This record gives sequence, C-alpha cells and structure tokens, in this order.
Amino acid sequence: MIIERSNMTSLKQLQEQMPTSFAEVPDIGELKQFMSYYQLCHQAVNEVSTRLENLDEDYSTRFDHNPIHHLETRMKNPGSLAKKMEKKHLTFSTQAIRNHIYDIGGVRVVTNYVKDIYTVAENLTNQADVQLIKKKDYVQQPKQSGYRSLHLVVSIPVYQSNGVRHAPVEIQIRTIGMDIWASLEHKLRYKTNSSSTDLAPVSAELTHYADELADIEEHMQVIFTKLSSLD
Repeated sequence: MIIERSNMTSLKQLQEQMPTSFAEVPDIGELKQFMSYYQLCHQAVNEVSTRLENLDEDYSTRFDHNPIHHLETRMKNPGSLAKKMEKKHLTFSTQAIRNHIYDIGGVRVVTNYVKDIYTVAENLTNQADVQLIKKKDYVQQPKQSGYRSLHLVVSIPVYQSNGVRHAPVEIQIRTIGMDIWASLEHKLRYKTNSSSTDLAPVSAELTHYADELADIEEHMQVIFTKLSSLD
C-alpha cells in the first residue's frame, strides 16, 4: 500500500527554488530539459511502486504472507537538488544530473520481517528489465550510529509516447522497527538548536537500542518461521 505521493514541481516553482549563487544560472531551455527528466524520474518511481505492489500481491497469493507492510514515495525538491549540485561544484545541467545524481526519485519499502527485506530486493532486481546500479547493505553492516537499511539504486524503463526511456530510482528497504529507529535518528540529527553536550547521551542511547532492536527482530523472524512451518 502506497501511503505517500509527492506532487510534481512546476517550472515557475523550479525557477523560484534555484539558488542565486550559481556561477551560471540555467536558462529556460535547460530548465525545461530538467523538468522533462524530473518528470521521467517521477514516472520511474510510479513504475517501481506498481511493480512492488504486484510482487507483494503475488507473494500473498502464493505464500499467504505479505512481505511489504507499506511503501512511501518521494521526489527530491529541485531546490535541494540544486544546492546539492552546488556543494559538489557541479554546473546545474540535465547531463550533469544524469551522470552524478541518482536519488531524485525514491521509494521506501517498509517490511514486516528482516528476511522480507531480501525477498523484496531479490524479486525486484531479478526482473529482466531492471538494472541494479548500486547496492549498500546497512542491515548486514550497520552504520556506526546503528542505522540499518538496504539501499538500492536501480534503473527502470518508462514507456512514454515517444518511446522507452530509463531513469534511476533509489530504494530503501527496512523493517518496521528499523524505520521507527531511523525516524528518531532523523529527528536527532536535525535538533540543530540543541548543544552537542545535550544530544550526546541521547545519541548513545539510540545507538544502544539499535542493537537491541536488531536482536529482537531476529527472534521475531525465528518465531514467524516456526509458526509458518506449522501451517
């Protein structure tokens, strides 16, 4: 079930969001090219979401289990994208974005159990027309903070009126517990008005509970597997 979709940004909104510090401000032609690519990425997100929902439905029919609890989709704000490119010392051009930015469109998949993370990833990337570009497994190798999630970047075909085009989509796959933990870490990271001294014990506590949560989820997986074998 998709619980969130982002609205498309208009050309006027894009012009308003563009940083004024660029050495060369993109002209209207370049902005139109970008909006075409941005739309393509949005359609790619929709395509990935549809495929994931179909896989979840198929798995439910075959195995009486839904690996996906819910999906969330998002499109990176063009203004944020422009600032990211500025930090990377890249000229704002559609070609530079194609070559260096892979997370314009994103899908977050929240699963019920840890094993479901890899079921979803394998079923999607095994599709013949889905190309895996990048993979970072923070489930098996968590970040120092305790963050856990499987990150994929895939290239997927989008069928448009003038033919087939491909676009990248960033996919984050994590359990419900990992998702709750990540939302707390995000909240902690953006507590910019608090001192590092005040935040340090909260950060340490959060890291500690990441390990405990992982242990609990491992045991929940074992229990689920045992119950499934009794059917």
